[in-house]
Amino acid sequence: MKNVLVTGGCGFIGSNFVRLLLDTTAVQVVILDKMTYAARKENLQDCWENPRLSLVVGDIGNQELVRHLVQSHNIDLIVNFAAETHVDQSILGPLVFTDTNVRGTQVLLEVAREFGLRFHHISTDEVYGHIPEGHQSIESDPLEPRSPYSASKAAADQLVQAYFITYDLPITITRGANNVGPYQFPEKVIPLFTTNALQDQPLPVYGDGLQMRDYAHVYDHCTGILKVLEKGQIGEVYNVGTGLEMTNLEMTQIVLDTLGKPQTLIRHVTDRPGHDRRYSMNVDKLRALGWEPRYQPKEAVAETVRWYRDNDWWWLPIRQGSFQAYYQKQYGERLKESQQA
Repeated sequence: MKNVLVTGGCGFIGSNFVRLLLDTTAVQVVILDKMTYAARKENLQDCWENPRLSLVVGDIGNQELVRHLVQSHNIDLIVNFAAETHVDQSILGPLVFTDTNVRGTQVLLEVAREFGLRFHHISTDEVYGHIPEGHQSIESDPLEPRSPYSASKAAADQLVQAYFITYDLPITITRGANNVGPYQFPEKVIPLFTTNALQDQPLPVYGDGLQMRDYAHVYDHCTGILKVLEKGQIGEVYNVGTGLEMTNLEMTQIVLDTLGKPQTLIRHVTDRPGHDRRYSMNVDKLRALGWEPRYQPKEAVAETVRWYRDNDWWWLPIRQGSFQAYYQKQYGERLKESQQA
């Protein structure tokens, strides 16, 4: 691992991973990012003067561009973070998820196959679908996605595994839990709830709020990915999380308690279609490589809330911009209905 192409490196998880690479390794990092709404150069504002980092603005679906970058930078590893990721957005407009998450991944795989590169794919626990009580997902479980987003990620997973089986392409896959931490776009629940609470706006909790999630800190996700790159077995999948869960209501209470805000800000609203009730992953396979998470879920949530509290320079411009149109479309009627109930 000397020259790494990180796709989606200006997004939430990708930018945190790029920072980890720059801080802990000597590799050269090339970011390829389409710079859609959730990608921001500000996520790496302290890194751009590093001579080991460069950015190319472009689409992973552009095969000639990807080929050019691989050749001109002597890339030996592709780490694919590039994806449309928000379930609510996938319900509003699913086609872009198929184009980026499925076709884009296959374009990268084709270039990796042509040049004999190692390929690491970033996936999600959502590909497993709803997990019944008493079970934790293991890597060999069947994929049962229930949203356009998770279906597109499951399809990408299967393409990556097919390239390993058919072409002997050296691949690995990590499936991350619900990540939290710095630089997450405020459409996602914890930055949304935190920034709403800071502005004394209601927190729109879907349904009864008893959905179970493993909230894992993005730092731990990134160190897990790096551990797989260093010690993981080619062709294998690794779950990355804490193995612990909490309800969304518990998460919401941590947000309020950390900020000293009242419970009266909680507003139960109409649930989203196909909302998975529980995610839970077994992470023993990754632990066997010598990895352990630094943060437990409660710590991860509280640490994230404090970051947004202390860094309004990052999120205020987003909240004051085009984000408002999405917020009204997604939550406006739901909040009105909750007031009338």
